[in-house]
Amino acid sequence: MKTRKNDLIQGIILVVLALSVLLSLLIPQLFRSEAPPQRLSLSVLLRDEDSAGWSTARQGMEQAADELGAELRFLTLASSGNSAEQAESLRREVEEGADALVVVPADPLSLTQTLDQLPGHCPMVSLESPVGSFSGVAAPDNDLLGRQLAQALFLDWDGGAVLLWDSSPASTGVSARLMAARETLEGLGVPTETVSALPEENVSHRWVMAFEPSATRQAADRNSRQELPFSLYGVGTSTAIIIHLEKGVISALAAWNDYAAGYLAVRQAVSAAQGEKGGLEPLPFSILRGEDIYEPENQKLLFPVTS
Repeated sequence: MKTRKNDLIQGIILVVLALSVLLSLLIPQLFRSEAPPQRLSLSVLLRDEDSAGWSTARQGMEQAADELGAELRFLTLASSGNSAEQAESLRREVEEGADALVVVPADPLSLTQTLDQLPGHCPMVSLESPVGSFSGVAAPDNDLLGRQLAQALFLDWDGGAVLLWDSSPASTGVSARLMAARETLEGLGVPTETVSALPEENVSHRWVMAFEPSATRQAADRNSRQELPFSLYGVGTSTAIIIHLEKGVISALAAWNDYAAGYLAVRQAVSAAQGEKGGLEPLPFSILRGEDIYEPENQKLLFPVTS
């Protein structure tokens, strides 16, 4: 009797050991056979020929993509502001299966029309200008920005017309800044003149406003070379622009955190691709002068930590 009991116990132990060995062989195979989670593919369509002007925003996008497990594909244009080329790039990216888009629009209306013609729905988030009903937008309140930048100019103004550079007329965000600035200045009795390009020769106006970072950089470069420089009021936070502000080439600047703009745009695009709903609040901005650059509250705005 005792022998049978011992045999039964030994048999049970052998069965348990055999099952353990079998499971130890099968479980790793089961885990290996599971496909890794698919990474979302996001296409980023910029408005310029290169991404230099959007380098800080790009860092924010890459940080968000890394945290959220998304892959980014950056696309620039052969010529800056080419809305037809950008619309075609958008069409191609959607047709090739992009899960979501992040766009700095050259022409929001053109992109809206392109998306309307495409089957299905591809979420899109834009920077600077909203694009139809397809996107959230990572940007400051453009109307408020234009008014406050104009008020900064008015504090310095002592006569003469203000030249307003309409560098991107198809961009609704940039146009909103310009129109708000013009309305504010003319309401204060300041004459304005709107131009589509800076004069080829020396700018004769004493006061100039630019409403997008690339235009601000170009105007500042011109201003630094002129013997009779004009007072320049612009937007942006790139290193080159901040250097011009520090040197007094730019009199006042509307600045917001480009790193945060890029980060939030990608985060919103990923959320939309996953079927989540929700919008983005306007980004906070500040009107800065050269003496404000190294104030503690402006350090994260102008020199965001990216590591």
